[in-house]
Amino acid sequence: MNKKLLSRPLGRCIGLDVHLDFIEIAICEEGQVYSAGRVPCTPEGIGTLIDSLLPSDRVALEVTGSSREIARLLEPHVKKVIVVSPGDTGISQARAKTDRLDARTLAKLLWTGELEAVWIPPDWTCRMRRRLARRDQLVRARSRVKNELHAVLIRCLKGRPPVSDLFGVRGRDWLRGLELPEVEEETVNAGLRHIEFLDSEIEQVERLIAKDALRSPQIKRLMTVPGVNVICAAIFLAAVGDIHRFKGSRPVVAYLGLDPRVYQSGSAAARGGRISKQGSPRARWALVEAARSVAHQPGPMHALYERIRARKGHNAAVVAVARKLAVLFWCMLTREQDYAHQQPSLTAQKLRRLEVKAGDPTRPGKPTRV
Repeated sequence: MNKKLLSRPLGRCIGLDVHLDFIEIAICEEGQVYSAGRVPCTPEGIGTLIDSLLPSDRVALEVTGSSREIARLLEPHVKKVIVVSPGDTGISQARAKTDRLDARTLAKLLWTGELEAVWIPPDWTCRMRRRLARRDQLVRARSRVKNELHAVLIRCLKGRPPVSDLFGVRGRDWLRGLELPEVEEETVNAGLRHIEFLDSEIEQVERLIAKDALRSPQIKRLMTVPGVNVICAAIFLAAVGDIHRFKGSRPVVAYLGLDPRVYQSGSAAARGGRISKQGSPRARWALVEAARSVAHQPGPMHALYERIRARKGHNAAVVAVARKLAVLFWCMLTREQDYAHQQPSLTAQKLRRLEVKAGDPTRPGKPTRV
């Protein structure tokens, strides 16, 4: 008997093509595929779908905004739920593409065993991702407002401000005291109010991130690396999730898009290109920003930076340090060891600032910078 036939699952294979308003259903049974209609994409509609399922059924659906919740509702009632990447199914390249055909294709691919499930992040990872994304949006919005106020100064020929931080206490007082045209004064006052609002929102979300970070031994472990703060550590962990699902450091580097592309054709020697930039742009940005700081701290990372900078320049050296940081993080988390070249006093300061950010009262004496 054909070994491929032996590997096929017993029972029905069901493909779901999920849309905002409805879910198209197809069933593959004994190799025969047929459409089974559609249900509303609501808790009630999914309840109707659940009533028609068997414990031996297998279900496949593509990644969408609601796929995680749909999979959570279906998992207790079927043998297995597989969430797949749209790029792995070939559906988007099909010559004929309809909702009914898409569902039938998913059911058939599940029956033949040609679908590979994507990793579904746990609740902690999803919660951290949402909070970091909200913080990123708020910081970007604040930067846009600040740039608008700088543009007001340029239009009104005010030159450079007399303070180092234009949006600190003295800088804001200076902005409010400027003599400006009426419309420009309205822009400045509205911008300062907007910045104050965004500052409070950023502080709130950073407090939530800090509270979660204090309960995470992995984040505190990554913060033992000089130059790595809580945001960098949290972004890395939120992006990669369970570090043990990677068999080595190379898959982590490739997952974050820090691996160099390779070009080779015919008898020509292989040559490396730019990094692939696959995966999370936010995680890649966080590692590069951390690398700029780590490269100036005494230790192996500084030596690596100087060695590559001498041959390829500053930018290539920073990316190389970022890639090495990803490898270092994988080693530290899988081996459950802190950074061997850490500075204990600096680590203690970072953890104390994290506690204050989470709402812990400051101690008498010198105020703690957060």
